Amino acid sequence: MTDAAPDSPPDPQDPAARPVVRLRPRSGKRFLAGAPWVYADELVMDRRTRKLPPGTPAVLEDADRRPRGVVAVNVESGIAARLLDRDPEAEIGPAWLEARLAAALALRERLHDTPHHRLVHAEADGLPGLVIDRFGDALVMQPNAAWADRLSEEIADAALAVTGAATVVLNAGSRARVQEGLEPAEPRVIRGAVDGPVEVPMNGALYLADLLGGQKTGLYYDQRPNHAFVARLARGESMLDVFAHVGGFALAALAAGAREALAVDGSEPALALAAASATRMGVEDRLTLRREDAFEAMHGLAESGRRFGVVVCDPPAFAPSRQAAEAGLRAYRRTARLAARLVAPGGFLALHSCSHAASPEAFFEASVEGIREARREAQLIRAGGAGPDHPVHPALPETRYLKALVLRLA
Repeated sequence: MTDAAPDSPPDPQDPAARPVVRLRPRSGKRFLAGAPWVYADELVMDRRTRKLPPGTPAVLEDADRRPRGVVAVNVESGIAARLLDRDPEAEIGPAWLEARLAAALALRERLHDTPHHRLVHAEADGLPGLVIDRFGDALVMQPNAAWADRLSEEIADAALAVTGAATVVLNAGSRARVQEGLEPAEPRVIRGAVDGPVEVPMNGALYLADLLGGQKTGLYYDQRPNHAFVARLARGESMLDVFAHVGGFALAALAAGAREALAVDGSEPALALAAASATRMGVEDRLTLRREDAFEAMHGLAESGRRFGVVVCDPPAFAPSRQAAEAGLRAYRRTARLAARLVAPGGFLALHSCSHAASPEAFFEASVEGIREARREAQLIRAGGAGPDHPVHPALPETRYLKALVLRLA
């Protein structure tokens, strides 16, 4: 290896032009065992490696100089190398992208009879740091890793070719981009056109997804099976949906026959979409919307003596990093305590966490402690996660991010 910096990024389609990066001695055990990440302190950081532009494809060698695959290098990130292909000779070009996308699409078509799903779930689909959600003829793409950001135009073209969709929205506002050293940007249409919110039928309900101004990509597909399970419990009951966003749980419950639903969220635009969805479904007379801080709303409802047959809390990530884990778990415990006070005897409480840094065990313990603090007895009847269109990489527990608990309270 030389110390000369390349004048321009190597051609990702030319294996012979690729630089070589190397694992430090006695490092990279997790990668060698099947994980797709190499951390910065596991990589030899010579001057040539440090000068590689973020997202550069390189051949990764182990400490004995044996090639271990093609990685995307980003020395600006704590994850210094992300695996693209175990074949060190693989050409990372249009054909490679289309093959990965076609495999991802084939799985989703086996899982769903609708073109509304998560099409690409990053590392678990062999496209590290890349998320693509499909909304019929529109795709919303989040390139949260430097290599995907550099190839966003090529990825958009490959995705359209594979899916037959007409529109691609580039969403570059994710917090994960900051950790990669990438600049956040407002969502924009890079292929086709978006005329307004997109209708998404799911679990008998009809949602409206704002692809340009909504949270994340516009809708949370990962909660699909959890919506369905809670909706069944809510038949004939009153239900409370806290941190409701666009009414995910509330609308599914109303579609399944809930007597009434109260949706609480701090975002006026999100609640406006929930209201519009309820009107299109013909259930607006059974849905009440309240724009308020979730904790204040739960406290006020408890003080007024309100009780519900089903209470759902689906908060944002309270523990987005290891540094925030302790404070985040306290917030989950508080959520469980306040929510448990609102459940009618024999009713159900559904609690969720989308925090990578909160393990399933820690989240469960925090939730149970909060329920105890509310002096309620509980039965755990379901512990779930994200839907199958959000697959988990077996060697990367971080991709098992969503935790869902449903408990019956005495």
